[in-house]
Amino acid sequence: MNQNSVAPAGHAESGTVTAILLAISFSHLLNDTIQSLFPALYPLLKSSFRLSYTQIGLITLVFQMTASLLQPVVGFYTDRRPKPYSLAIGMGFSLAGLLLLSVASSFSELLVSAALVGMGSSVFHPESSRVARMASGGRHGLAQSVFQVGGNIGSAIGPLAAAFIVIPGGQGSIAWFSLVALLAIAILSNVGSWYKRQAGSRPNRVQPEDQHGLSSRKVLAAILVLLTLTFSKFFYMACLTSYYTFYLIEKFNVSVQASQIYLFVFLAATAAGTFFGGPIGDRFGRKLVLWISILGVLPFTLALPYANLFWSGVLTVIIGAVMASAFSTIVVFAQELRPGNVGTIAGIFFGVAFGMGGIGAAVLGQLADATSIEFVFRVCSFLPLIGVLTIFLPNLERSRV
Repeated sequence: MNQNSVAPAGHAESGTVTAILLAISFSHLLNDTIQSLFPALYPLLKSSFRLSYTQIGLITLVFQMTASLLQPVVGFYTDRRPKPYSLAIGMGFSLAGLLLLSVASSFSELLVSAALVGMGSSVFHPESSRVARMASGGRHGLAQSVFQVGGNIGSAIGPLAAAFIVIPGGQGSIAWFSLVALLAIAILSNVGSWYKRQAGSRPNRVQPEDQHGLSSRKVLAAILVLLTLTFSKFFYMACLTSYYTFYLIEKFNVSVQASQIYLFVFLAATAAGTFFGGPIGDRFGRKLVLWISILGVLPFTLALPYANLFWSGVLTVIIGAVMASAFSTIVVFAQELRPGNVGTIAGIFFGVAFGMGGIGAAVLGQLADATSIEFVFRVCSFLPLIGVLTIFLPNLERSRV
């Protein structure tokens, strides 16, 4: 399907397809619950397999790079050839990865299981982002936020599931989460049926220049800025999602289970922030959201490495909520720059997000082995400074006037 439109003519533009948005958001919740088991289980895997921080980073790298390298390819291909049931098929890879993780007995098997879950995500994210846009009714920011907030809630649930199910039950209890994958496959099969019905009712191609009047050079420059902002956000988030539990354990001597609760609180805050970013961007402009969500979080990231346990929890809630509002805005901004390539754009930005998360985890793991977790947090606290690049983005709302 060449996703040159937001939705079929006379259908989605007349109103948001709420049931589809909720279905794809809930599927995102299930998908990211599975994904978030990996970082949530790092303390358990580290002790069971006697892993170094570098090996922990490599697990994240394999997962993130598998997803990031394939996502743009999937998006580019499905922009031209619709694959309505690819979402359910992709979840099948995640199911296989979960089952392997539950019985893995070596580091290499951990890497293969991570790669399988990454392959599932490489299909899920660009295609589900496309479905969300198709069902947006023209409220692209809202639809993208509803879609992404499901993923953030799932990411928050993962650590709780690890704390109360997997850590007490052991590695074998991971197999119970195959039921989560099977539920997602059933829902995504129904979404695929709806997707297939829409494929035959597309309007004529809309050229990107008809939407904003920007030259190809300015569009490319803006996309490069958005990619750089994505790097800033996800490199910093890799620090928190992969190493926040270790940071709390080493600096404040909290238990593994308590550290998972703190991680859950942080991830729950990111879910809340994700929901508000898109609608605010729809109403007040996407550049405003980017200014606040990236550069605006700098004072809090700078303070975090020097805070006590209580204020560390408070600061990470603020950081998670504010910074999370950026990504749905970034994706919609980029899709408005290239409206004829919705799947490709989603694949590129989700791919870069996953890639930066993987590279960040690996690099920061090596840095932690060479120095300390606390030093890693001090270095990463300066990353939001990159948000000053927002000044170079065009004002698309004004360019349409």
